Amino acid sequence: MQFLGAEVTGATLGVVGAGRIGTAFALRSAGFGMKVLYADSRTNEELESRLGARRVDFAILLAESDFVSIHVPLNEETRHLIGAGELSAMKPGAVLVNTSRGPVVEEEALVTALKEGQIAAAGLDVFENEPALAPGLTELPNTVLTPHTGSATHTARARMAELAARNLIAVLNGEEPPHRVV
Repeated sequence: MQFLGAEVTGATLGVVGAGRIGTAFALRSAGFGMKVLYADSRTNEELESRLGARRVDFAILLAESDFVSIHVPLNEETRHLIGAGELSAMKPGAVLVNTSRGPVVEEEALVTALKEGQIAAAGLDVFENEPALAPGLTELPNTVLTPHTGSATHTARARMAELAARNLIAVLNGEEPPHRVV
């Protein structure tokens, strides 16, 4: 019974932040027949029409999701968006995935929640105080830690370089960059 994970087919996916990246991620769940909930300040008609997704309050998303995937920018409202209270509001068998920004998740609270079985597992591609990790995080058997390697494919890195080059060329030509970050 080693190396067992959670079944995604038919599970409930909670997407925190349904912007461009959250939407692209959620659309990939269609092949698994997942029920999709999302928490965002705006209605996402694409997710609702293509997946039958439901926009819900953050608290409902945490309580009902088997998998919670975070796709929000880091700002004052999202720093420690996931802390002890939010982790205790999640299903005991839930899995938390953070590929957004490290400080969105309070790592010490996450370590405690994972040790105490409040949630089943966590997957992190970003960390709160990079490169340092919260004490105990690396020793947990129910974590997957990937140091910013979520985009580590030849294709993704080539596209990132092309996007940066297009932005630079636009700025040098006195134009608005096509992929400006605000």
